[in-house]
Amino acid sequence: MNATETIFALALASNNNPKQHFLYASEQLAKIGQLQFSNIYLIPCRDGVGADYWNAACLLKSSLSVADISVLLKNMEAVSGRVRPSHQISLDVDLIAWGENLEHMQFNPKKLPLALDVKIPMFDVWKDNAFQHQAHVFPTVSCLEAK
Repeated sequence: MNATETIFALALASNNNPKQHFLYASEQLAKIGQLQFSNIYLIPCRDGVGADYWNAACLLKSSLSVADISVLLKNMEAVSGRVRPSHQISLDVDLIAWGENLEHMQFNPKKLPLALDVKIPMFDVWKDNAFQHQAHVFPTVSCLEAK
């Protein structure tokens, strides 16, 4: 990794045309850095309203700043047709943490405490204690390798 690169831990979710929106997100993120994706889990809506979500996480190595990544993520959501508030989520991409390496990451205080639908996929790509969770039976779905 170059000295100017930062690792960004991102959580992705969609329950409205999720395959289309996950493919779009992966294509956009791949343009700005190196990606490592988790499995995609099918997890019920947190508040019990709306369709089940595709939830995933990724680590993105990029030379962009935290501010630039935040703007990019909001723009990706807008382009996907994200409407707030709604229970039909085209694309939700949250910045969970960032840093120069996985041992020295800064968590986004706006995303704490971490929800289970963030912890489960994030633990696939980052084995940090913050993402420990009890065993679950949420199924995985295939999307990104089907490009």
